[in-house]
Amino acid sequence: FFSAASMTISIFSAVQVFAWIATLWSGRVVPTASFHFAMGFLAALVIGGLNGIVTAVIPVDWQVHDSYFVIAHLHYVLVGANVLPVFAAVYYWAPKMTGRMLNEKAGKWSFWITFIGFNLAFFPMHLSGILGMPRRIYTYAPGLGWEWTNLATSVGAFVMGIGVLISIINFIVSVRNGAIADYNPWFAD
Repeated sequence: FFSAASMTISIFSAVQVFAWIATLWSGRVVPTASFHFAMGFLAALVIGGLNGIVTAVIPVDWQVHDSYFVIAHLHYVLVGANVLPVFAAVYYWAPKMTGRMLNEKAGKWSFWITFIGFNLAFFPMHLSGILGMPRRIYTYAPGLGWEWTNLATSVGAFVMGIGVLISIINFIVSVRNGAIADYNPWFAD
């Protein structure tokens, strides 16, 4: 009834997610831009993981296989779980690498715009797949009911791009004019 490979991956991922939550629970959380991107990663990974478990149910997989539902799952796991942590790392380590602090307010704006755009771009793909939109086809006949989900996906991609652009501008401006970073800019143990 379940795909063994998908279920095996989900067990190890769930253990990892709960370990991260336990670390946050016992730690001293400081809501920096880096933290926001890290939490966005965790949310995207959980959503991507949960819809991956759905595709492990074979009757569901028969319906959504080779559809945009699989594309949505792939993007939540790959983009959410690979791009958002890179931004978290850049915001965390840039002061140590460049000697300058990045603008925290711009970083948080970047996160929220990127995260909202990310979800607006990739969540409607689940609905497109459930509605039967196949992948690997470059054009579709009009009137199939996928127009509004594709429009939302396109708008979300542009919004996400604006959020990424804010981070790029923040990095360039901060490297030149940012506040001088302390030896321990995050006052960490």
